[in-house]
Amino acid sequence: MKKIILTVAGALVLASCATNPVTGRKSLSLVSNAELMPTAFTQYDKVLKEGKVITGTTDAKMVQTVGDRLKYAAEKYYQQKGISSQLQGYQWQFTLLQANEVNAWCMPGGKVAVYSGILPVTKDATGLAVVLGHEIGHALAGHSAEQASQQMAAQGLGQIVGGSIGNAEYAKVFEQLYPVGAQVGLLNYSRKMELDADVTGLYLMAMAGYDPSQAIPFWERMAAKSGNAEVSEFLSTHPSDATRISKIKESLPTAIAYYNASPYKGK
Repeated sequence: MKKIILTVAGALVLASCATNPVTGRKSLSLVSNAELMPTAFTQYDKVLKEGKVITGTTDAKMVQTVGDRLKYAAEKYYQQKGISSQLQGYQWQFTLLQANEVNAWCMPGGKVAVYSGILPVTKDATGLAVVLGHEIGHALAGHSAEQASQQMAAQGLGQIVGGSIGNAEYAKVFEQLYPVGAQVGLLNYSRKMELDADVTGLYLMAMAGYDPSQAIPFWERMAAKSGNAEVSEFLSTHPSDATRISKIKESLPTAIAYYNASPYKGK
């Protein structure tokens, strides 16, 4: 009997695989971005409450400007793909936090944080657009939902065999994805996910009017600083430099076309 239940559970997991409309890659989909948003929003508010938010400075204004342009790009990108409805419930917010960590992240629903420690590496608005485009790319591609689905499959199938998964178990999975503190946002994305985010981020920065060819020198700067413990942690699950740059170069013609068509180009 247990073998039959396991077979049925496995079939349910296979049936829950879906093709991501952004990346075109099939992935496990037991939970959606929309289901993650309430917990993500709560955790984001906790991070802001416990951290030191920077407002009114040149850097804070840059974060907001780059964020607003990337928001426009994301909405335009989804409109072109005919999937604008998937942005329903997004509450975009871009915040600069005083912290030494080389880190930036975007939660499901468009909640973005930039740590001041990454600004010396990004150098300018274009470099920041590379990072934020990449992080927003993770959110748009539903990578957190994919991770949550994987955790639920690993933790929950045992409970499916013995009963059912309740709301408390779902909450535990979500809380594991979004802890409060310095480690928030440092999710162990797979290298496939990182490459997905690289390409989506490249297109977003281009549509936002930032030169996508500058993504290559940015990632080269990050790689050069990989001996730094904080940078190394940020890059811990990223693909090799050669793989990343090869993928970016492959995607540049499309990105440049987006860039040339952007109303923000040259602004």
